[in-house]
Amino acid sequence: MPKLRRSAIPRNAMILAAGYGTRMRPLTDSMPKPLVPVGGKALINHVLDRLAAVGVETAVVNVHHFADQIEQHLKPRRAPKIAISDEREAVLGTGGGVAKALPLLGTAPFFHVNSDTLWIDGVKPNLERLATAFQPDQMDALLLLAPTATSVGYAGRGDFSMAPDGRLRRRGEREVVPFVYAGIAILSPALFRDAPSGAFPLTRLFDRAIEEERLFGLRLEGVWMHVGSPDAVAAAEAAILASAA
Repeated sequence: MPKLRRSAIPRNAMILAAGYGTRMRPLTDSMPKPLVPVGGKALINHVLDRLAAVGVETAVVNVHHFADQIEQHLKPRRAPKIAISDEREAVLGTGGGVAKALPLLGTAPFFHVNSDTLWIDGVKPNLERLATAFQPDQMDALLLLAPTATSVGYAGRGDFSMAPDGRLRRRGEREVVPFVYAGIAILSPALFRDAPSGAFPLTRLFDRAIEEERLFGLRLEGVWMHVGSPDAVAAAEAAILASAA
């Protein structure tokens, strides 16, 4: 793998934080899911600390559900600098939310991270590994993929299979595949060319990139934790404690 150049690390990141977090009820009856504490720290703080550690300068955070709480929580944050993409009037989905925020993200590839994703790095930070592996001439998106067999709190059938060169294929309806999208990626603004207006899922653009052979994956090194329910919080905290032992 080529040596990482500091200039290769995206300066900007998009953090998705506008969702309702319905599967995390009753915790999310009074707070947004990104503020649910895991291991003594809000989920979104885990993400922001990872981004700060690799030198990301600006994180664009979209808000809708309990938007005021998220804005107040992020006000003291200095690294990375926070920019709010306001979706109070209408939530725009995983794709529409990023499309709306593109003017804040600039023209270069950027990190894209779900605010509720949680992972333990291996020897090298996975964000650095993504930056090293991203090739803009070949890729519109590079997704970090977690092996389903070793992920904490995940019991699904996976999202993608991955070819030896990293190209991705989506799971068929009755298929079981070895990788789940970990909610961490580098995206090129080119992925959003001719994107529809309003709300739409990011998977629509992923599917087009698959057809054009421009959607790639990278296997996560370490442990990914799927914090999808209140019970999963305890499992994630146990995994964090075990990694620190």
